[in-house]
Amino acid sequence: MITGRTPSGTPHPILVGYDGSDGSRAAVAWALDEGARSGAPVVLAYAFEWMTTAGWIGPGIGVGVWPDDVARKEIESLLRETVAEAARTHPGVDVRGELLDGPPAPLLQDRSAKASVVVLGSRGHGGFAGLLAGSTTVSVSAHAHCPVVVVRDPEPVGSARPGPVVVGVDGSEESLLALDFALDRADGWKVPVRVIRVWAPPAAKWHPPEADLARITDSELAAVQEMLIAWREKYPGVTITPEVIIEQPTSALIKASVDARLIVVGSRGRGGFRGMLLGSVSQQLMQHSQCPVAVVRELPAP
Repeated sequence: MITGRTPSGTPHPILVGYDGSDGSRAAVAWALDEGARSGAPVVLAYAFEWMTTAGWIGPGIGVGVWPDDVARKEIESLLRETVAEAARTHPGVDVRGELLDGPPAPLLQDRSAKASVVVLGSRGHGGFAGLLAGSTTVSVSAHAHCPVVVVRDPEPVGSARPGPVVVGVDGSEESLLALDFALDRADGWKVPVRVIRVWAPPAAKWHPPEADLARITDSELAAVQEMLIAWREKYPGVTITPEVIIEQPTSALIKASVDARLIVVGSRGRGGFRGMLLGSVSQQLMQHSQCPVAVVRELPAP
């Protein structure tokens, strides 16, 4: 396992951004399944931000300031109910709720330093409003100190969805971290891994002959096979299938997600994955992937 552990030997917790929305409930389901597999505790973090507007007090008002106790009590009740339900569905998992005052992105980023993984739903409300299309997911993925999993809802049974783990690699340091995370998860889930190297050919007028494209593809595949030798030794129980695809990365990975259990990418890459985190590929995956997406910037601290 690559998940870090506390000095007492307990795995670092799985941190879930939770707000009661359908998207965050899908994230909770994934996290509980992962907690049952790994033995890691699960923390449901509800971040609530208040803003001030003239003549109205309501959700999103004055950061860290609660105008009365009603909203806090309602959220505390929601967390208690969710924790109780988790105890019924996953009795072996240590689950607790945590109410945080302030904007969700920096709070989750800060707590990610002591987490094994951060899990977010694809959409939310309240403190996680506009989670997918807005700044929270991008910000947490860009700055978290552990992998971030964005769960596309609806998920059939949390992380128990069938299929292989798919990982995009390009030889960059970040994609190798993604590969390690993907193989570790596949080893625990007892599923195969598809290692995909995507490269896009030049514009038509600069296209080399078709035979050259075939030779480039063969060369890329040989390089991936060579890279995987050490990984096969580290994870001998995992079936690893390398593939080289001539296509735009976004399109290739979205297609690969259709029958995948999880798709994993590094936070930044080169070649076909250049600028992936803050560019279009990762954001398109989080919007259109047919399975949960893991963005790996750092692996958990020991």
